[in-house]
Amino acid sequence: MDQLLVALDVDTEVRALQLAADLRGTAGGFKIGSRLFTAEGPSVVETLVGRGDRVFLDLKFHDIPSTVAAAVQAASDLGVWMLTVHASGGKEMLKAAREVARGTPQGPMIVAVTVLTSLDTNALGDVGIKHSVTNQVNALAQLVKAAGLDGVVASAWETAQIRKSCGRQFTIVTPGIRSASEPTKAVGSSAERDDQIRTLSASQAIQLGANYVVVGRPIIAAKDPRSAAEKICRELMRQPTEP
Repeated sequence: MDQLLVALDVDTEVRALQLAADLRGTAGGFKIGSRLFTAEGPSVVETLVGRGDRVFLDLKFHDIPSTVAAAVQAASDLGVWMLTVHASGGKEMLKAAREVARGTPQGPMIVAVTVLTSLDTNALGDVGIKHSVTNQVNALAQLVKAAGLDGVVASAWETAQIRKSCGRQFTIVTPGIRSASEPTKAVGSSAERDDQIRTLSASQAIQLGANYVVVGRPIIAAKDPRSAAEKICRELMRQPTEP
């Protein structure tokens, strides 16, 4: 299922590669984030790429344009399929990332993180942003589109608005996905077991217009990760995509 990206949010390369082997054929790609990359370095990326897997490198580059450009070049050299930068780095940083990717043979897709799924409007206010989450996400998505990047990372709560304002060709990657059997977490709720506060199920995210869903804990923490992934794939196959 190409739309399903599994987050290998574990501590060791051994465990990550074991999960990838178990899930190969059900996942459309594997996300490597800062936890695993910091612990094990680029070798886990190189191994997965060498085995023919699509790797989504989620390090959320956010720095001055030249530094981000160098980081994108390094990621491109590893052969990653897709990577993240932070949209709040500004237009010049986004354009620098784009230029490097486009100048690299088979350069990676670049998607920009809008507002983390752990944040709500009150949390944005704490860092001086007075917009609502929805307005902030939409403003950043339009900035990303203007800079020429492939798309954004945003929660399913904002997907429909992004799709409306940025069009059908704009890629939307949705993290914070939870199982359809778990209760949906509403914005501002404190009942969830983890730090994600803007979540929906995979099928809901795709129905709202997401191109890809990133699923971590519901799969990798399951007693049988492959069965958990297959269940999500079945949910996705039953859902019509955005018209």
